[in-house]
Amino acid sequence: MMNRNIQNRITLQDGASVPKIGQGTWNMGEDPSRRSEEIAALRLGIELGLNVIDTAEMYGEGRAEELVGEAIRGIRDEVFLVSKVYPHNAGRDNLARSCENSLKRLGTDHLDLYLLHWRGNVPLAETVEGMEELVAAGKIARWGVSNLDTEEMKELVNLPGGNRCAVNQVLYHLGSRGIEHELLPWQKGRKMPVMAYSPLAQAGTLRRGLTENDTVREIARGHGATPLQVMLAWSIREGEVMAIPKAGDRRHVAENAAAADIRLSTEELCRLDDAFPQPSWRVPLDMI
Repeated sequence: MMNRNIQNRITLQDGASVPKIGQGTWNMGEDPSRRSEEIAALRLGIELGLNVIDTAEMYGEGRAEELVGEAIRGIRDEVFLVSKVYPHNAGRDNLARSCENSLKRLGTDHLDLYLLHWRGNVPLAETVEGMEELVAAGKIARWGVSNLDTEEMKELVNLPGGNRCAVNQVLYHLGSRGIEHELLPWQKGRKMPVMAYSPLAQAGTLRRGLTENDTVREIARGHGATPLQVMLAWSIREGEVMAIPKAGDRRHVAENAAAADIRLSTEELCRLDDAFPQPSWRVPLDMI
């Protein structure tokens, strides 16, 4: 059964309501031996209410989109489907072609959200115009961007049609809080949600440093949760942030879904602030 708790949802500018936790697909669809489990994980996530699925033409050069297409076959209407276009394909002619190719791989006739993956050499004005044409054609319901910092966002929204940007998808987790200094407050002021990618940080030294931190582990024990669940709950503590962690197996999907119900207290948030302080100065946008 879908988790429809209003506290676990976020509202886009056009009134659409989506869950604060969705599912990312970076690096999925690339190992044939894992395909059936990855499809089962995506379908379980949908059953548990994590029905935002984020993918991109870049991921496995379309293989992730094909995987998602197989996972959502027969249940497309239950999914808020997001894909992203390469910057070099973001010109008007290539944008329409890229979108059509993504739709074919996903087995659908429309996207709920289409994002510019990062800024390239194509003028933003041309990308916005192309996105608006895709909306008019019914190929996408709305559009947004990814990996744009504050000054770029200001430039974007001042373009004709640019104020219809639905979201900005950026890196954000407990160990990468740079957006809190300027970008996040700016987007809050415009009621434009942030989509946090890699909210659990990349696997490796950085993630271990977060999950093995004494404060994180103590808070997790207090909630009967894992450190990763605490990190995920932290990432969506603000009303304007949704997170799209990747989980290629059903156990991790179930853990991610349960994290939506963790409510961190003011005291716990202060302890996490002490352990992982917000930068007091502007830092370049963190990207991976």
